[in-house]
Parts: sequence; structure tokens; C-alpha cells
Amino acid sequence: MSRLYPERPFLAASIAVFRHGKVLLGARVSNPHAKVFSLPGGVVEIGETLEEAALRELMEETGVEARIIGFAGHSEVVDLDEANRVRRHFVVASFAAHWIAGDGTPSEEAPELVWADPDDLGDLPVTPGLMRILAAARLVLQKA
Repeated sequence: MSRLYPERPFLAASIAVFRHGKVLLGARVSNPHAKVFSLPGGVVEIGETLEEAALRELMEETGVEARIIGFAGHSEVVDLDEANRVRRHFVVASFAAHWIAGDGTPSEEAPELVWADPDDLGDLPVTPGLMRILAAARLVLQKA
């Protein structure tokens, strides 16, 4: 099924990896929100758990290894075209994780990576809802 004008939403997973108080963010390549920073993640493959998808996408996009601590919430991305038709629709399950290894290597899917202070992203352009997920992820890690 095409990701453009889909018949149903796509399920995706993302991961908030924290290292020394900073979180790993990557610039998106594809719309919606191209050139905007977000958590590493992508579409869940058939037979894959949400956690497996989040860890796989993290490794593919950044070369970073992490250990998932818990679920941080979900977000929905609904992109409408000029005629108000659904062009893209993703439901993204996000996880909180501790960094294990890797500094982060840019890839085709994430050409720019930053370890950012979640309390001070400055003028870094970020995806809608990112701050809510980061706050939830930090709570998950604090309770662990």
C-alpha cells in the first residue's frame, strides 16, 4: 500500500534516547515536516513488535544502540492536501530509552543528528507534539 493517500493509517514507532541528560534528534527527510527535527523512528514491519521497530529504526537511522525503559505515549500525524483529503496518516508509538552505544552517524533517513538539551531546544525546528513526548519520556525514565 502506498503511504500517499492510504486506505488506513500506518503504524510507526519512535524512540527518545537519552544520554547524559540530552536526547537524540534527527532531521527528517520526508514530508510531512521535512528538514524538521524529531525522534528516530519509522513504520513497523510485519511480524515486528513496536519495541523491535523502534530499536531497528534507531540503528538504521543513527547507528545508536539503546535500551527501552518504557512507553512514552503516542502521536498521530494526519497530513491533508489542498482538497482536504488525507495525504498521509501515521500513528506513532514512542518509547523512552537509555543510551548504550554509538555517538550517532547521519544517514539517508536522518542526514543531520543532534544530542539536544530537552529543556532548551533553542530555535531548533521540531515536529508538532515532540515536546509532549519528550516530557513523558523523561517521566518514564525518572520512575524507572
